[in-house]
Amino acid sequence: MTLEILTPDKKVYEGEATSVTVPGALGLFEILNHHAPIISTLQDGKLTVRGGSAAKEEVFFIKGGVVEVLNNKVIILAEGIQHK
Repeated sequence: MTLEILTPDKKVYEGEATSVTVPGALGLFEILNHHAPIISTLQDGKLTVRGGSAAKEEVFFIKGGVVEVLNNKVIILAEGIQHK
């Protein structure tokens, strides 16, 4: 699936991923390939991206935001972000 992570200032990440774990308003949840369409608010917390072309795991810490999943594309709009 395609993943984009955006903040008000810049595009932080763009690429392929096999799974994304996000800090949802009701707790962590994982988005996998061909996930059902969803829009959810995000809490401050750890965002984990797995897979992609480098077949590795990347960790970011976000400050709130929104995630949208539609047609095998995940867009995360974060208020702030820090790459770990």
